[in-house]
Amino acid sequence: MEKRKKSFKIAIISLIIIPIILVMAVKNGNKNYWLISVILVILAMAPFFSIFESRKPRAREIVPIAVMSAIAAIGRFAFAMLPQFKPVAAIVIITGISFGAEAGFLTGAISALVSNFFFGQGPWTPWQMFGFGIIGFLAGVLYKHKVIGNKLTICLFGAISGYLYGIILNLWTVFAAANPITPQSVIAIYAASIPFDTIHAVSTVIFLYILAMPMKEKMERLKRKYGLFR
Repeated sequence: MEKRKKSFKIAIISLIIIPIILVMAVKNGNKNYWLISVILVILAMAPFFSIFESRKPRAREIVPIAVMSAIAAIGRFAFAMLPQFKPVAAIVIITGISFGAEAGFLTGAISALVSNFFFGQGPWTPWQMFGFGIIGFLAGVLYKHKVIGNKLTICLFGAISGYLYGIILNLWTVFAAANPITPQSVIAIYAASIPFDTIHAVSTVIFLYILAMPMKEKMERLKRKYGLFR
């Protein structure tokens, strides 16, 4: 319990630091986005590995996170021809629900970074990492506190997460493209993204409706069988 509390505190600190880093990077002209991406991965890893403070993590505890990250990245590749219609957020949410907020945060960040080797790296990558990471983190927190748990509530959170991701990515667009930043320019950017965010939200709900409960049950069996994250 104490390890979980400490890892959660570290996660909160990371979530406070990351937006500051992202805004500073934009103000610096979006330079060194590779360095920013690496820093974000380190910050995402810190709360996850702090769970194992008193011992080294076992391979069987790291492998599920790597597998879920790979599934999310491959899923993004598979639906590359359909803009915004992607399973990434759904997989990240399932990870957060199954393995905890810290694992969801890490999976979201890694999924965005890895999949962008195909879609293209750029100054938007750290923002995507943070966007997917915060979705996974919130999924874990809400599930732990029994705010979500059945298919309906998980799908509802999936719908909200599609728009939340859009809000975060649109912030990058505002800082990077709006010159000057005015209420009109902000409204225009967010209004233009509504159709894309809606597609993302709908696709997340569809994938969660199909995958959430079966994958969650399989993850729970894995946790019990191998004593994961104890």
